[in-house]
Amino acid sequence: MRRDVFQAIADPTRRAILSLLALHAMTPNAVAEHFDSSRQAISKHIKILTECQLVSQKQTGREIHYHFNPETMKEVDIWMEQFRKQWNSRFSQLDEILKNQNNK
Repeated sequence: MRRDVFQAIADPTRRAILSLLALHAMTPNAVAEHFDSSRQAISKHIKILTECQLVSQKQTGREIHYHFNPETMKEVDIWMEQFRKQWNSRFSQLDEILKNQNNK
């Protein structure tokens, strides 16, 4: 089964892992230290993130470092844009209503 970006970010642990990796590359052990889950559970989450190309791995000597791939998140941003436009429009309408209420 091919997972997509939306399935990957649906899990709060995977979102937390992405937040960590967005700051800097980390080894799986370094990532696991931030969670109460087992190292194996974190590895499964990292595997899913890798399958969805949200993270990439780079071997440096004996260690593997995982890096956040922000380009893949563009799919989410494009999808969210339709909602952003609606929200902005509704907030503008609310601002007008509140402004009119204050002028009365």
